[in-house]
Amino acid sequence: MDIRKIYEYALQREYEGKRFFEENAARMSHAAATGAFRELAAEEQRHIEFIKAQIAALDSGQPASSEALNKELKEGAFFSKRAESEALDQTVIEAMVPDLPVLRTAYLIEKDFAEYYEKSAEQVTGEGRKVLEMLAKWERGHELLFKNMHDKAYELYNQMPWGG
Repeated sequence: MDIRKIYEYALQREYEGKRFFEENAARMSHAAATGAFRELAAEEQRHIEFIKAQIAALDSGQPASSEALNKELKEGAFFSKRAESEALDQTVIEAMVPDLPVLRTAYLIEKDFAEYYEKSAEQVTGEGRKVLEMLAKWERGHELLFKNMHDKAYELYNQMPWGG
């Protein structure tokens, strides 16, 4: 498969993800969730810039390069761990119950991104494969964050008396 086509499709999806996180950050009812969505929109922008750079490199005859992504991955892991530790205490979870559909959608977006990158990585070789595998790993971290946030809030919701 043509790595350029993979990147072009990924770029469009990253723009969609960024827009989703930006729009919903303003709608979230709890500050921790809002902060997580804003941070993730910023990370999606870094994905966009990275993928644009990969496309530009291909256009100029350069091979794909995963080097720049290594630093970003480490920073992204820090964000995910910090956001999860800050976001999962009981009071925060209670406040996030009204945001369950948004948290679920965020989880599904990140899951879909990870699966796309993993499947695409299987179709290419060399440094291009490495780049796609690293992007998938990054998205899996985000997926786990939102799955945990959603599942904890959902668990609490299920224990609430009717009417929340």
